[in-house]
Amino acid sequence: MPEATQTRILLADDHALVRRGVRLILDNEPDLTVVAEAGDGAEAIEMARAHRPDLAILDIAMPRMTGLQAARELARLQPQIRILMLTMYDNEQYFFEALKSGASGYVLKSVADRDLVEACRAAMRDEPFLYPGAVTALIRNYLDRVRQGDSIPDSAITPREEEILKLVAEGHTSKEIAGILVISAKTVERHRANLLQKLGLRDRLELTRYAIRAGLIEP
Repeated sequence: MPEATQTRILLADDHALVRRGVRLILDNEPDLTVVAEAGDGAEAIEMARAHRPDLAILDIAMPRMTGLQAARELARLQPQIRILMLTMYDNEQYFFEALKSGASGYVLKSVADRDLVEACRAAMRDEPFLYPGAVTALIRNYLDRVRQGDSIPDSAITPREEEILKLVAEGHTSKEIAGILVISAKTVERHRANLLQKLGLRDRLELTRYAIRAGLIEP
């Protein structure tokens, strides 16, 4: 497989043996290659700056800077980077913190040989990867919030933002949306940026997926 199609990976874990094992799993795949390793979160950020990887795989518990702290910083410095958390903890709190930190997947070390390659490929397709226990936790969390009458995320945007989201998802340009809603293109761009930030999304494709899930457009 040509080099251009490979996903370039940064691997951060404070145990050299774990890194070696994970690297063996990844380097065995023709579409994945580890280009840098780090022993803690701060070093992971330095390595990401130097190597500009496509994907960072971060252990949650590391010295100097945890994987969660590193994930937040990487998401800020290199918004295009995909992030997976690798952990021995099957812990709901860590899982939700990982999602809030910008990670698109959460892989348990105990089943890394089974799940990690699939998780890497899912991350590069902009799809979340969650192990079964995490899916259960998400559903339970959602149902608890509904029962308590909390607002559910799809109501986090204003009616105007919803209008713009729908038009973006339907394929209209900012200029076209400005004409339809009789506002300036600059205002459209500002709403669009706010949408991406509020919803934690990266691009038009993710906005479209969100609009489908929210029932604003037909798939």
